[in-house]
Amino acid sequence: MAQTDYKFEGWMGLDSSSAEGNMVWQEFQPKEWEETDVDIKISHCGICGSDLHTLRSGWRPASYPCCVGHEIVGTAVRVGSKVTDIKIGDRVGVGAQSDSCQSRFGDCEECAMGLEQYCSKQVIGTYNGTHYNGSKSFGGYALYNRVPSHFAIKIPDGISSAAAAPMLCGGVTLYSPLKHNGCGPGKRVGIIGLGGLGHFGVLLAKAMGADQVVAISRKKEKSEDALKMGADLYIATDDEPDWATKHSRSLDLIVCTVSSIKMPLVEYIGLLRTAGTMVQVGLPEEGGLFAPVRPLMRRLNMQSSLVGSPSEIREMFELVAEKGIEPWIEEIPMKDANKAIVDMEDGKARYRYVLCNE
Repeated sequence: MAQTDYKFEGWMGLDSSSAEGNMVWQEFQPKEWEETDVDIKISHCGICGSDLHTLRSGWRPASYPCCVGHEIVGTAVRVGSKVTDIKIGDRVGVGAQSDSCQSRFGDCEECAMGLEQYCSKQVIGTYNGTHYNGSKSFGGYALYNRVPSHFAIKIPDGISSAAAAPMLCGGVTLYSPLKHNGCGPGKRVGIIGLGGLGHFGVLLAKAMGADQVVAISRKKEKSEDALKMGADLYIATDDEPDWATKHSRSLDLIVCTVSSIKMPLVEYIGLLRTAGTMVQVGLPEEGGLFAPVRPLMRRLNMQSSLVGSPSEIREMFELVAEKGIEPWIEEIPMKDANKAIVDMEDGKARYRYVLCNE
């Protein structure tokens, strides 16, 4: 018998100052129940940079009150009658997306291809969005989460809940462009930014069998960590004056996780071999990124990429379980979420914080 006497409570951002550690714990009204939904009792929720961007209305005005968190893992405690692949007691996770047009209006081309994160009708975020039934979406800095079952992913037995949580957004945001661009034997891959996202890039590119994995960051202080993660080379751009010349035309694929318009974009492009590809996954608050045409005139490709689809998350989990990939995480009690987001903003995470309910 499904338990239904629980309350939806969590850390709510009430205005842009909430990103400074001023979230308030309170009850909220979840998505109106549909028989395609699953309720999850949350055990873990990763802290993502997107949470901070949203809390401070960095990308666009947030819809306050807002409960962030889109790296959710827990146990299914209520399962709709139209759900066929999840049962009460299953361990499941939710990433950055919680709805698309699939199963509602007939698939758009993207959803039909299994690329729901590019749905042509409406991509609905796990928080700060509006579901097709008009309900507001709330995230995982909370006790419970309600989500359409299509976006609830079973967690394989070989992966701990704490490790799985940050993979649901951070991990798949790197896995998706790496897979799409053929990361594997024969490829030399660069990951720009060794943070919560970038460290997944190093771990995954190595596990996917790239010939060479190069971690690129500003300071040399992360060099030892990068090599332990599996990087073959570390480039510290602030501490190596000739880095752009020394490593020119050395990489087939670059994934950039940096969320700033101040990055040396032209120099990064110069690291690509002819016909190479650079994928931008970091999204700056200050505006767009622009590159002159001339540096691209070697058949270079510039792409961007957004999170990952449910099928890509499942693929990633298979790889993680097979290769025994362990993200670098620190578990923090949910009660300390306000301090954790401040520490995250200050760059103290090494390399991903995961909130844990008691």
